[in-house]
Amino acid sequence: MLGRVARRPVTSLCIRHYSSYVRHTRFLFELKENDEACRQALRSGSFYVFHNLSPFLRKSDGCYSAPTVNASELRRILKKHGKDEGTLEDSVLIGCSDSEEIEFALDLGSLEKSNLEEELAGTFTDLRKAFLQLRGMGTPCLSQAQALLRWHDTHQYCSKTGKPTQKNVSGSKRVCSANGTIYYPQMSPVVITLVSHRDRCLLARQPGFPPGMYTALAGFCDIGETLEETVRREVAEEVGLEVDSLRYSGSQHWPFPNSSLMVACHAAVMRDEINVNSVELEAARWFTLEEVEEALQRDHRAINKSDGTIPVWVPPKWAIAHHLIREWVQEQRASLSGATT
Repeated sequence: MLGRVARRPVTSLCIRHYSSYVRHTRFLFELKENDEACRQALRSGSFYVFHNLSPFLRKSDGCYSAPTVNASELRRILKKHGKDEGTLEDSVLIGCSDSEEIEFALDLGSLEKSNLEEELAGTFTDLRKAFLQLRGMGTPCLSQAQALLRWHDTHQYCSKTGKPTQKNVSGSKRVCSANGTIYYPQMSPVVITLVSHRDRCLLARQPGFPPGMYTALAGFCDIGETLEETVRREVAEEVGLEVDSLRYSGSQHWPFPNSSLMVACHAAVMRDEINVNSVELEAARWFTLEEVEEALQRDHRAINKSDGTIPVWVPPKWAIAHHLIREWVQEQRASLSGATT
């Protein structure tokens, strides 16, 4: 059947899709489902290394990067610390590059942390503390890696039988050793909503945020809720406003607190009188277009706090909150431009 399909005339666009994205996806599917294929890939892959869920990072010029360790170097380290090559199968598959360089993540929490840091010339750093200072394409990979490693760490036993579950080689699932129940890694849906009223948008902060950081409202979906219902409830709960209209913007995986799918929306409200829920938020207020543009330009690492004031800044460019806020700015600018022409 596949042979006959391949001989049918196709457009050049279809050829490009099949030779890149589709081929890439099929390759990853094979690694996820075929234990022997994934086992072979482990021998030549690259690894993001963790220690008790803290990723290995290097810091330079105030920013963190997430280097990978190749398979041969990792085998050498494991052997030096009394571990055999079978330890590599504790890894989870993260993905592969366009050139099919296969990437895994492995937690070495059973080994001495300081010795590993000295050998690798870096530090194992709490991901939440380093997240705002990460740079490069490694950020999504670290998020995915930590989420998968945490999930496997907390799902080692079947919730029904209490018996151990077994991980497949790629880490795409666990199977109960007693009754065969299959468990798959899961994410919790969260809505993140930028509320606006005419020419202003609402930003808020929680007590645990870094000083000066404001962002869009966010909250978990309750069981039985639609995304739209969650948006309306969260806005009402947190700032006492009723949503008049809303629209979807985009989505992003988020590793905190335990792997979330952030669903980003814009919501418009009819009135602007805020009633902040102090249980949920430390502060919330309306921002003008000019204030938001200034916040987008600020680098929080370079903010001068010597005078005791802390200017407002927003999450970094790779965060979905930043995308929402910038999207609102662009729409406001386009609206102003249209009004003057």
